[in-house]
Amino acid sequence: MNSDLFAVVRARVLAALAAVAGALPGEILERVEVTPAREALHGDLASNAAMVAAKAAGQRPRDLAAALAAALATAPEIFQAEAAGPGFLNIRLRPEALHAMLPAILRAGEAYGDGAIGAGERVNVEYVSANPTGPMHVGHCRGAVVGDALANLLRKAGYKVTKEFYINDAGAQVAALAWAAYWRYLQALGTTLTEAEFDALAPAGLQYRGDYLIPVGAELAARFGDKLATPGAFPADPALWFDAVREITVAAMLAEIRADLDRLGVAQEIFTSEAALVAKGATEAAIARLEAAGLIHEGVLAPPKGKLPEDWEPRPQTLFRATLFGDEVDRPLKKSDGTATYFANDIAYHADKIDRGFNVLIDVWGADHGGYVPRMKAAVAALGAGRVVFEALLCQIVHVVKSGQPVRMSKRAGSYITLRDLIEEVGRDAVRFIMLTRKNDAQMEFDLDQAVAQTRDNPVFYVQYAHARARSVLRHAAEQGFATAPEALAEAALGSLNDPAELALIRRLSAWPRLVEGAARAREPHRIAFFLYDLASDFHILWNRGREAAALRFIQAETPLETGARLALVAATAVVIRSGLAVMGVTPVEEMR
Repeated sequence: MNSDLFAVVRARVLAALAAVAGALPGEILERVEVTPAREALHGDLASNAAMVAAKAAGQRPRDLAAALAAALATAPEIFQAEAAGPGFLNIRLRPEALHAMLPAILRAGEAYGDGAIGAGERVNVEYVSANPTGPMHVGHCRGAVVGDALANLLRKAGYKVTKEFYINDAGAQVAALAWAAYWRYLQALGTTLTEAEFDALAPAGLQYRGDYLIPVGAELAARFGDKLATPGAFPADPALWFDAVREITVAAMLAEIRADLDRLGVAQEIFTSEAALVAKGATEAAIARLEAAGLIHEGVLAPPKGKLPEDWEPRPQTLFRATLFGDEVDRPLKKSDGTATYFANDIAYHADKIDRGFNVLIDVWGADHGGYVPRMKAAVAALGAGRVVFEALLCQIVHVVKSGQPVRMSKRAGSYITLRDLIEEVGRDAVRFIMLTRKNDAQMEFDLDQAVAQTRDNPVFYVQYAHARARSVLRHAAEQGFATAPEALAEAALGSLNDPAELALIRRLSAWPRLVEGAARAREPHRIAFFLYDLASDFHILWNRGREAAALRFIQAETPLETGARLALVAATAVVIRSGLAVMGVTPVEEMR
């Protein structure tokens, strides 16, 4: 049998629909769904076929549902189908149809659930993309986990995915970082200049005050001695030191960021530098490209709504015609001093991604970038001539609490909680899993106490415990002489798996391919966490049933055939948990300690 039971039954429903209603428009057939039944009493599956096809078929929904139920009576997978409500179709499967899923899972291994909906379409998922101005914090962490899991999910669904980090290493923030690193350099030389004096004299001040720049200052002192300082004078001429300090500091910060990503289990394939794109003229080229398409004009923007900023003035500007592509206003591409706006550089970066052949560009941003989405969609629509899709996933803020109280800022970072602190506190797996227990655009409270608790309230523990239990059963069975290799268990006689808890677990396992497809289409990797938690719950329920009813114990020496069937179910459960955890980037532990 096809390893996607939902697809098999949907095909049966579509065949029955053709038999009782004749040929129907493709757009009607595309809306036909087969989903898990909301209530176990109603059956295993439900379909909306009669509801969506009734008008086109010229029948009442309830009558069409009844005709479909009769047509499905002979389908080998279906035990019973019946019309319900105003026209829904409830379907109860034969146990044999559910049993057939276990060999399919065991033979596929962790590839079970791999899909083809992506059809090899090239997708670029850009995430983290932090300014290289300091250690990663918990806000970066959420975007990193969401982006990484989404990329994994899309790959599993059949897309050709590239994971990318955009280095925002041009502009005022990096300039401020260079001045802060220069202060640490002066400290390493033993300057008597106070922090307040530096703040008052330096044009960029000391925006970045964390201890993480102390080693950078020491490295600069070791490499250059006092060559970058002017004795008795401050500030020294930036022409003497600025470029060197900026380059070394950005490299040091990027090394920190990549080390933090490694701790988190994130390995992006491409790191693209904004400064490098600007240096090679990519921004001017992108503007010229838009101008050649008639999408640039000189104009004066209306004043912003609300209270006017003090520095606002009506002046002619070089504008991108973003309103032609759904944005509220046209967008400026050059500042008053003639340099490019951040948006202009961003257009150049997305043009670069388009030129590399991607069909879908997905950016994972913080929620504070929500207002930026329409203009970026407009730019991609203009650059991609309608063939390239732009999507943005916005990640809401994360609040870290311990003992019910907000966690204090990191001493190392100076103003926020670092990703490194979080991983050291609870571990990588807990960080990744818990970050995916809420939809990306929902605010999150990360409870450090819950993240290390060994209870079902800790989702990563609960799921990993289910996998560890399954692996423990298989080890004990092997010690007692039972075959536990997947290829052997795929041949087991499964007719004895008829307890409701056993069948419920198989139903959950059979839903994995459909879950992958739906989550990939919706760009919602958090669905994987929910599915795994429910799967773990089903397995723990069956485990506990075995403690209460001897006939349901997984290993019984006196009934080898039944034991083989139960071991196949246990092994299939472990396979699907591993398949799901691989998407999440979480380790499937072999035993709990």
